[in-house]
Formats: sequence, C-alpha cells, structure tokens
Amino acid sequence: MKDTLHKKLKPISDVQSIRGVDLPVGLEFRQLVVTGPPGCGKTHYINRIRGWPNEGYLDLTRKGWWKDRSLIYRPREIHLGIPYEGIKDALAVFDQEWLDLKADDLKIDYPRIKIPAEYHSTLSTNWRDRYIFEFLLPEPEVIFERRVNRQSEGYYPVDANLDLDTVVRQVDIYSRIALFLHRAGMNVYIRSDLTQPPMLISEKGEVALPPWAIETIESKPSLKTVDGWRQMLVGQTIIPWFTVSQEIQNLTKPSRIPHDGKSLEIILSRFHLRLSPEIPLGARKKYLRRNKDWIIRKPQTCSDRQIRGFARLKMGETVILGRANKAYNDIFNFKKDVAKRHATITNRKGDLIIRPLDKEKAVKIVRLDDQDTREQMGDNRVETMFEVRDLFGGSVSELDGPAALELVREVNDILADQPFRPFDRNKWPGGLLELDDGPSPVIIGDLHGQVDNLLKILTENCLVQALQDNRAVLCILGDAVHSEDLGEMENMDSSILIMDLIFTLIRTFPANVFYLRGNHDSFSPDLFKNGVPQGILMKKALQDKRGPAYVEQMQRFYDLLPHMIVTPSFISMHAGPPRLETTKKQLINLTSRPELARQLTQNRIKRPHYPAGYGKNEIKALRKTVGAAKSTPVIVGHTPLDPFGSIWQNVGSIKNHHIISSSHLNGPGVFIRIKGKMIPLTYPYEPLTKLINRLKPNH
Repeated sequence: MKDTLHKKLKPISDVQSIRGVDLPVGLEFRQLVVTGPPGCGKTHYINRIRGWPNEGYLDLTRKGWWKDRSLIYRPREIHLGIPYEGIKDALAVFDQEWLDLKADDLKIDYPRIKIPAEYHSTLSTNWRDRYIFEFLLPEPEVIFERRVNRQSEGYYPVDANLDLDTVVRQVDIYSRIALFLHRAGMNVYIRSDLTQPPMLISEKGEVALPPWAIETIESKPSLKTVDGWRQMLVGQTIIPWFTVSQEIQNLTKPSRIPHDGKSLEIILSRFHLRLSPEIPLGARKKYLRRNKDWIIRKPQTCSDRQIRGFARLKMGETVILGRANKAYNDIFNFKKDVAKRHATITNRKGDLIIRPLDKEKAVKIVRLDDQDTREQMGDNRVETMFEVRDLFGGSVSELDGPAALELVREVNDILADQPFRPFDRNKWPGGLLELDDGPSPVIIGDLHGQVDNLLKILTENCLVQALQDNRAVLCILGDAVHSEDLGEMENMDSSILIMDLIFTLIRTFPANVFYLRGNHDSFSPDLFKNGVPQGILMKKALQDKRGPAYVEQMQRFYDLLPHMIVTPSFISMHAGPPRLETTKKQLINLTSRPELARQLTQNRIKRPHYPAGYGKNEIKALRKTVGAAKSTPVIVGHTPLDPFGSIWQNVGSIKNHHIISSSHLNGPGVFIRIKGKMIPLTYPYEPLTKLINRLKPNH
C-alpha cells in the first residue's frame, strides 16, 4: 500500500456520523459500496452500519458490471474480479490460480477494466455517481494478524497456507485498483480503520474534489415551501440563479451562474480571476453538450513577460479558491488578502455554483464584456493560428524531397554547434544539454505522431510570441514519431510530418527549441510496438519518399541528439535516470557509454512487475551527479501510467519526480515554470491541421 498510495491520501474533514462511523458529509447511505482484500474488516463494517449482509462479486472486465444485481442492495461488501495480462479470466485475490502465481506474473491488465460512460443528459443514468466505493485497506501486518487469529474461531478457506507476503500482494492489488478507479472518474475513498477518518485520494496537483467530500451540510427547506418539495423530488438543494452584469456585484450566499458561453470575473477581496467556458476550435455540438468545462486564469495578454498557467474545472468537479489550495496558489500566486478558503466553485452540468466560505472576505462577480467566448476567437487563437501557418510556410503539410533534405541538414549543422552542450572527448557536443534559468521552459512529452497536439501547444498561451521574444524555451523529450493508435502503427505519414514541423521550429528558434533522444528515435530493427517493426518501417518510408541521402541525414540527426537537459528549474531525459553509478563526465561522453545512453532512453520506474527499474535512490543520485538541488524536479516521458491522463506527479512516491505524455487522443499535457515551480497544464484536442490549412491565405 505504501508504494501505491503513499503521500496520496488526506483525511476528509467534513464528515457525518452514521451509526457510529464517520462518513463523508455529502455521501448518501445507499451510494456506499465497501471493498478490500480478505480480512480487511468488510463484514464487521457492514454489520455495524446495518448494511446488506450478503457478499457480492463484480467482474470488472464485464461490460455493464455497474448494472449488476449485486449492487441493487447497498451498502454491502463486494469482492472484485481483476484482469491480469496473459490470463483470460478475471481473478479474485483469493482464487487459487491467483495464489499460485508469482508477483511478477500478476501485472494488472488495465485496458480490460470497463468504466461506465460519463453522464451527459437527464435521460441517461449517471452510473459514476450512483456508487461511492470505500476501500478498506489496513496495513498488511494488521490484516495478517486478524486472519491468523480468526482461524481459531472457525474454518476460513481463504486463510489456508497464509503468509504475510500474500497479504502484502493482496493489499497492493486493491490499492492499485482504487487508484485506477479514482483516475477513471469513479467516486473512491480509502479507510485504514473504522476508528480513523475516511481519506481522499489526492495526487499532487489534483485540486478538483468531489462534492461529497467537501460540501457543508445545509439545512433542508420545509415541505411547506416549494423549494422543500423540489429538493425532495430532485434530490439536491435548490440554489438561486445569479445574473451577472457589467456592474460589480457582491455574492453573499451560494449562487448558480448559467453556462451562457460568456466569460466573467470573480474578485476575491481585490484579486481577479477570469472564468471562461472552454470551447475547443472545431468541436461539434455533441461534444460541447457533454464537455461544458471552464478555464480559470488570471487576466493576461501576450505582452506579459512570463507564460502564465491556468486551471480547468470539468463538469462535476468542485475546487476551493484560496491560499490553502496549494496547486492553485502555485499557479495564481494569491495575495495575502485572499482567504485560505475563500470560496468553492462547482461545475454542475456547465453551470457554476459559487459558495463564499469566509464571512470576512468579499466575493464579487462582474462581466467585463458581453461577447460570447466564440466571438473573441479572432482576437487570440485564430491570430495565433495564422502565425503558426506562416511559420510553417503557408500550410501544415509534408515538405517535398529537396526542401526536406535541406531542412534536416540545417538542423544537423545547428546540433553540431550547440553552445549549450559541453564537448565530449572527441570535440563533439556531448550528451548533456545545460540551460540557464532565463526563459520559461515548456516541456513536451512523447507526441507519437499526434501532429494536432503539437499544434495545440504552439497555439496556446502565446507560446509562438514567447519563442520569438526569447521568453520561452521548448523542450521535447523525444519519441515524437511512431503512432501508438492500433490502426495507425504501420503508417509513418504523421511521423514524417511531425518531424518536418519540429525541424522547422529548431531552424527558426535554434536557441529556444530542443529535442532529446528517445527510444523511438532510431531505425533499429529491434524497435517494435505490438509486433510492428516501427523503426524499419520509418526508414523504408523515408527511403521511398525522400531517398537515401535523407535517411543518412536522419540517422545523423539521431546520433547528434542530446540525452539529458539540466537547468536550475528541472532535469529531464526521455525515460529515467541511469541505474549505473554515473559521473557528469560520463553523461557528456555518451558515445563511449552505450549502456548508459540506452538506460536514459529505455528505463522505467520500478514497479512490482518491473523490479529492474529505477527508484528513489537513482533519482537522488542523479541530482547529486549533475549538481542539482535536492528538490529539483525530474521530469521524464516514456512510461504513461494509465489511459486517463497526460501527467502523473510524484510518481513512485518520489517527491518532484513526474511523468508526462503529450500524445493522448483527448489532448496534450505540458509542464511550464511559474514563479520558479514546474506546473502541469493539459489542453483539449483540436483538429488544428485541418483548421489551419483552411485559413484564407490573404489574411
């Protein structure tokens, strides 16, 4: 449990007592589903709160398990059937087949786990909110002692041939499933013991909390009133609507602001934040009905000295505005007159519900313009799209053979003479790239041929202007090529196009755009993905389209690439730190250290099914090797942890060790530096290749 949920749990402060047990204040009794490994205390818990006495079983690989009859009667205890790679059927942790397998053979097959679709209309059932899963996860030693003691009370088949290692494995599996379901958008919390408060999973940088975890208990209106009957029938407190105007208005009680496509500003004491509906370019009406998200940012222009961050408030999420919200404080740098818990904002089906929390601190609302957010496109995003189009020569498309060859040769000349790289013993730029702490870094993870994701990053946050003005540096952590979509793995067109774009960026901004070598930056015949020899196919595609001279220059590009970036703000490589004892001199002289170079491009974080990976000691040693401070973030790509996100922070319970992927089909993730801290941002997908190429050339 420590490895998976360590430093990811925090107590839920707002609780209600139900039959002597503290439960989250917004939880309805019949939402509760209790699960956990054998011996964790599920039966005792259910009996104490007078839930349904019979045990249930859920096969998480079965489509529609959320409609299973075993979930009709709640609260009740549930055992989970979990899929594992190479094993056809889902297994419970007490099945004999599971017990007979070694820990290395029990790698959870996450893609086979079914998750209910998001709720989008009043005509469909919100299966995600119907249940709140409580995982009972005491320490393994506690469970082991309980199971040993209960053998004297009767026959428990699951306790036969019991050992502590088995209990540790069972707790670890349930911890991983709890974290997976949480990341998938299910309602999950953890409890170690009935005498302890319930705990919310809160990963670093995760600021949106479910309403049932933080909402205050509100008195119910009398059934003598219309609101009382409405609440009884609708199932939630009626919150009055608030009309936003161009005059500043005080907000003194919970109020609901409709999603009307227009921006507004919320003023916390004297601190301004702008709230804007997020409307991706090219999004269809069906998408917009299902994704009424809001963007929270400080008012800014592209002339600002530093790139700024923002926060996204998705449907169903609640956030706290105030200095106590560390992630928001890092982004917005709240002033002292902002309270620690100033207000909460909930996105309820696109409408904003704002609750003041501090009676001594003002919350004000104002609309500074009456334009629909879509009407403002011409003033920001579309203008940036024109800049990007002009940057790439008038369209986003593959270059012809001669132009492509000239471009890659120019890029190789730039790499061969980069002033930021100490020379190796052969007087060539070494494997280490050392940057100062001037321009704001923007870190991009694996792109894997997702051209639109690269364009999205370039057209957001005034990045092109910042590159032009030397206010930003773009750091791509390798693996821009080779699609990971099952139907596109053999098609190299997107890989060729994205490298053309990256080469253009390097040529245009040689002191501001950097690319590290990844394991896919190779023509190696050993480079396979799902049985597809992508290295060989890339070489063949370039040979057919552009000839042997281009292939030769592409190989030279691979050989000239640095493997690691070191700055006062962060350290990055594609895959992870070396497991070998290493010196800074060896990092520079990577051409004579092929095993060290291989580890920088292929390492993965140590996990139960990958014990040969790197861990906390290797991260610590790397910081010492390059002379970095103990708290310097180490940011890598290569190993996305689940299919739901783009950024994972403090991975492996290692503080300031983050993994980033920028190839997600729903949009990319990036890291940027704000006030000396590396802040994660995610963007929604937009079909920008198509949209940019449709722009009229006479603009």
